[in-house]
Amino acid sequence: MQLAVDKFDDTLDAASARGPRHDWTRKQALALYAAPFNDLLFAAQTVHRRNFDPNRIQMSRLLSIKTGGCAEDCGYCSQSAHHATGLKASKLMAVEAVLAEARKAKAAGATRYCMGAAWREPKARDMDQVVAMVEGVKGLGLETCMTLGMLSGDDAARLAKAGLDYYNHNIDTSESHYGSVITTRTFQDRLDTLEKVRGAGMKVCCGGILGMGEGREDRVDMLVTLANLAEHPESVPINLLIPIDGTPLQAAAKLDTIEFVRTIATARIMMPASYVRLSAGRTEMTDEMQALCFFAGANSIFAGDKLLTAGNPEDDADAALFGRLGLKPMVLEDAAGRGNDG
Repeated sequence: MQLAVDKFDDTLDAASARGPRHDWTRKQALALYAAPFNDLLFAAQTVHRRNFDPNRIQMSRLLSIKTGGCAEDCGYCSQSAHHATGLKASKLMAVEAVLAEARKAKAAGATRYCMGAAWREPKARDMDQVVAMVEGVKGLGLETCMTLGMLSGDDAARLAKAGLDYYNHNIDTSESHYGSVITTRTFQDRLDTLEKVRGAGMKVCCGGILGMGEGREDRVDMLVTLANLAEHPESVPINLLIPIDGTPLQAAAKLDTIEFVRTIATARIMMPASYVRLSAGRTEMTDEMQALCFFAGANSIFAGDKLLTAGNPEDDADAALFGRLGLKPMVLEDAAGRGNDG
């Protein structure tokens, strides 16, 4: 019995229970990821409770403000112009149309509104409209997030000045596996955009996608990259691949559920104060799988029936699950206070 306790204490110490770390090695992170499942979940829940209310979930909404026709060749994406998915490209939405959707999202309980455009990078002609969207959503009292592809320093500064709270730019996977998924921009391009976002004073939303043919070491390496940034991303979205016909990953093998939960738990421990978000792929998760993810430290979801072009559970399904688990949505005051509302 004492040996088991000692092993757990060692695991918790290695997981930096006493404060955030930025010097993780692959060996350390792999040892954590591969720990006995019960020990890993207990450690993750312990860390989670030190930083958040364990029964509050931050609710975000995601709107595609410009769909399809993207010049990137991301192997998982239905919006790439390189793939024959049948998705028709659209123009950038009008500002008022975006604000109308944001009002609905707020009324439904969202505290953060995320807007995504299928671009390699925004063009100068679109920035005035994008800035107006940020200002308008911010004016509704919502946290704002955008994902527009790569950013120049000037674009990042404009978005920050408009009041953008978060910028999403996922690294997607490990550096070694990255070239198997995307060839039109590099892993370093991703990191450079994150640096510009930080330099402009915005918060970072950055995570990845699981189930793209990567191995356990790739999942761990992705987390090591994120945890070893000078500042941890304030939000870490973890997506489960939705294989889409017409994309190179349409026949990808389904990821083992326990491996997904291990990734959530390891992310929670390595980045203790970050929101860890269950993102795309929840339609493929059972209630029990989602419950395990929440116990492992996930404390944010995308609500609403659509994520960009992919399906998502309906609001009533989420409400029913929350009711069964005794979970409650965060209100904005909770989110600002890291969810610890006493």
